[in-house]
Order: sequence, then structure tokens, then C-alpha cells
Amino acid sequence: MISQKARYAIRALLFIAAKGNGATVQLSEIIQQEQVPKKFLQFILLELRNNGLVASHRGRWGGYSLSRPADQISFADVLRVTDGPLALSPCVSVTAYGKCEECFEETVCSIRKVLLLVRNATANILESISLADALGARQTKVHQLQMH
Repeated sequence: MISQKARYAIRALLFIAAKGNGATVQLSEIIQQEQVPKKFLQFILLELRNNGLVASHRGRWGGYSLSRPADQISFADVLRVTDGPLALSPCVSVTAYGKCEECFEETVCSIRKVLLLVRNATANILESISLADALGARQTKVHQLQMH
């Protein structure tokens, strides 16, 4: 399951994305609209900024904006920042590979083979759905995935 942190991050990013590319949104707007605890949201947005998903702007009219267009930020991008690797086991992770301690030989491990299929399917879906897709900017892609 994805964490509450990931859910809040996605909700905040979708809120910012809905304002349009280049829009700056104040923290208070996100808090009010999305009902996210202020301290938690500040921490999440800092992490998203440090990982290049949002930019922060200072000043009276400051706030947060997407660091790139909404169609270039995938759900996988967000989940990797908030929750870490998409893989269920380190031996199938692309971003955080690690050999399982109890594994004798990865190439013949039946568990690894199944988890690799799961990881690849999950990554393919999450990498193919962007914030713009989730907002309905490209409903056909979401609809096509639901049909399969």
C-alpha cells in the first residue's frame, strides 16, 4: 500500500497541476482545499522540492509550482520520492537494488521471478500515468488502462 505521505503528496501535486503549468500555489491554499496537516505538508513539499518535482518561491505571493509540466511528472516519480522503490524486494529494484540475504542464486529464484513481473507491471503503469493524465487532460490513456 502507498503511504499517507504519498497520498498527500499526490493530492498536493494534483492541486498545483490543476492551476495550470507555471502557476504558483500558496501553502495555505493546498492546506485548505486538500485538508492536509500544515507541518506534514511542509515536510512533503520540501522533500518534493529537494527531488526536483516542485519549485518553491519566496515572497508575499510565493508558494509552490511544478518544476516541470504536469504531463512530465508520473505517479512513479512521486511514489519513489515519498515511499522509495516500487519493487517489493530489493533484488528486483531498479533504483535500490540489493541481493537478498537468504538467496543462494538469483537467476533460479522463483520468488524473484514473480516479484520481477510484479515490479515491471507496477512500474509500467505508474510511469505511464502523469499528473495531467490523472487530472483528465488525457482521459484516453487512463480509459485504455481501465479497459485491459
